[in-house]
Amino acid sequence: MESTISTLLLDRETKASERPGDHKDELRLWLRLLTCSTLIETEIRNRLREEFRTTLPRFDLMAQLDKTVVGMTVGEVSQRLMVSNGNVTALVTGLVADGLIDKRSAPQDRRVQILTLTPQGRKAFKAMAERHEQWIAELFAGLDQPEIAQLFRLLGQTKTSLHRAIANRAKDGASEAATGDA
Repeated sequence: MESTISTLLLDRETKASERPGDHKDELRLWLRLLTCSTLIETEIRNRLREEFRTTLPRFDLMAQLDKTVVGMTVGEVSQRLMVSNGNVTALVTGLVADGLIDKRSAPQDRRVQILTLTPQGRKAFKAMAERHEQWIAELFAGLDQPEIAQLFRLLGQTKTSLHRAIANRAKDGASEAATGDA
């Protein structure tokens, strides 16, 4: 399935580049970014599954918990991962069963669950994180350091442009709602 998705995206980008007159540069750029992102994510998912028998969402959750020694609530993790509490809860159940994270009630509110990596979880995550870093370096090995720096700078500008466009849209929507134009 993942392979089919990345092939489909690659085909869309290839088709757009075959007839550049049919597509604006911005659309072709978006397709290129999406293709690159999908190819990287699919490869990382495959490698995590093959080498560690785990999933990218489990890795991402453990990465968040690795950043803290005091733990995080399910709500904090879901915010950082940009997923629902239900998605985090399902991941937590499996990670607790595997002995990789610990879940305990918060002292001030027993309804709130605090999540922390167990010593076994920290060791497992460290091994995965080291390999993850190697995989990313391998995937970007075709770029030299000046190219990486330039791409990083350009993607930073892209991110700023996106935030600005989203904020303007939100502002325009709010003023339309206020004037009854919506």
